[in-house]
Amino acid sequence: MSVVAAIVSAGLLWIGYLHRQRRITWLKNLAERLGTKFKRPPWVALQVFLFTATIIAALFGFIWDVSLHIGKGRDAGPLANPAHYFILFGLFLLFIAGTLAIVQPYDKPGAAAIRITRTWFAPVGGVLMAICGLYALIGFPLDDVWHRIFGQDVTLWGPTHLMLIGGAGLSLIAVLLLEYEGRRAMPDGDVDDDTWYLKLLRYLSFAGLFIGLSVFQIEYDFGVEQFRLVLQPMMIAGAAAMAAVAARLVLGRGGALIAAALAIVLRGGVSLIVGPVLGGPLSWWALYLGPALVVELIALTALVKRPILFGAVAGLGVATVGLWLESFWIDAVYQYPWPTSMWPEALGMAIPVAIGMGVCGALLGMVLTGQKLPRPAVGITVVVITVLAIGGAVANGLRTEVPQNALASVVLTDLPGDPGKRMVSARVQIDPENLIGDDPEWVTILAWQGGLANDRGLIIDNLKRIGPGYYESTKPIPVWGQWKTLIRVQDGNTMAGVPIYLAADPGIGAEETPALASFQRPFVEELSILQRERNQNHPDWLFTVASLVVLFCTLVLIAALTWGAGRINDRDTRTDAKSEPKNPVTQT
Repeated sequence: MSVVAAIVSAGLLWIGYLHRQRRITWLKNLAERLGTKFKRPPWVALQVFLFTATIIAALFGFIWDVSLHIGKGRDAGPLANPAHYFILFGLFLLFIAGTLAIVQPYDKPGAAAIRITRTWFAPVGGVLMAICGLYALIGFPLDDVWHRIFGQDVTLWGPTHLMLIGGAGLSLIAVLLLEYEGRRAMPDGDVDDDTWYLKLLRYLSFAGLFIGLSVFQIEYDFGVEQFRLVLQPMMIAGAAAMAAVAARLVLGRGGALIAAALAIVLRGGVSLIVGPVLGGPLSWWALYLGPALVVELIALTALVKRPILFGAVAGLGVATVGLWLESFWIDAVYQYPWPTSMWPEALGMAIPVAIGMGVCGALLGMVLTGQKLPRPAVGITVVVITVLAIGGAVANGLRTEVPQNALASVVLTDLPGDPGKRMVSARVQIDPENLIGDDPEWVTILAWQGGLANDRGLIIDNLKRIGPGYYESTKPIPVWGQWKTLIRVQDGNTMAGVPIYLAADPGIGAEETPALASFQRPFVEELSILQRERNQNHPDWLFTVASLVVLFCTLVLIAALTWGAGRINDRDTRTDAKSEPKNPVTQT
């Protein structure tokens, strides 16, 4: 695949060279036809068309890939998973769109354009799109290398997985900046956003921003989160604050609600195809309607005229009232509702993140509406503080404890069913009986990776409490074939599990953990069961260094997007100031 990528890249560079030398005309003609249709410069119209295909393909491939891992388990190889081809196709289109935006313009594409040679200038948004695409694409071969060293960490939050989804998700900011550059570069009177399809595209772009900032939550959407539940409201609040604030400032009244509604349609459509149509596990998604409504109501006040303050107040509203409204949807459809006991810690994490993301959304909205940003030090400080707030919240959310000397005594009762497909009910006695409080995040039995033909490969049973430390199952539990079945407990920082049945796995040298009629087993770190394929035979420092390299690359990408937005705003507002007619009275 790396060889294929190199060949495609070489071909792309050759086409770009021929175009720059004016030895081919088909690329110019195609872009100009699209530019005429969408009332944008050729170096924007073609890119938006390609980017739309990028998001559809990559989003579908990504959700399908997660579904396959949950329902079937790890892949036989990087090219054995059909969803990977959609992801690769989407990421290649993202990189190609950015590269074409760089090579296409013959003239300087706007005041903020980046000089490449004496006569060659590239739009900032195009350069950022190419960087996002390249960052995500690099994650694919690195992911294969990562798994060869550290084993198959079957989780969305593997470092190289975060490269793939992070590059694609943050590319939404790049395309918004490119589209804005294109509007600014159009001659006066040629920009017409009143046609229905152009309006729809603008709303869809912010719907994409909602989705792009939501990709880190997907494990929670399927109900197989491998990390504490308190992280979910923080991620929802952060994504909602930035996307809703930016949408409201750029699209005007109702913009945040319409963008959130379109995001529901897009995300819901993909879930429908991956779940009922293709037979994968079902997934839900955050609505964002409550947070968007809060932002719209705050925008009715005079605060909307002071974007930065508006972003901060809106972020606070999203992290409080907005999350409360969103919790009704979470409680109704998600596997794990938000318990009352979790709210103080959840608010402590969500509020600073949402305020920071709300201010970042306001800064993005100011760029996209041509308002002068505060001096660079202010914008950079906001981004740095927001990144630190996210980092602190994530670090707190990753704190877990495994109770010492805690045991689970389990009694299994066979249920009638098909021969060779053993299904059981379970009674669980936890010792000590006060290990779990009255309002835990979850006490469940999870059975997953059993094959898509078997209950979509995923069964989650929230256990019924029938006494102090005493629980029983409410659904038939599979303990046969390739299923991995375990008891999961999360209560505050306590996060642990007990295996009930784990199939033998010769590929990693793991023996079967049998489902005995009755047994007593200790609680262990839950990840050691969920990610039993991980290879621990490597130096501890190697994993840390590899993770820090990925983190550094991500911070560089965020810094590049911040720089690009600042450059566009600085050059455009400076140009506007020069072009304003002087008022003789004012001058006097």
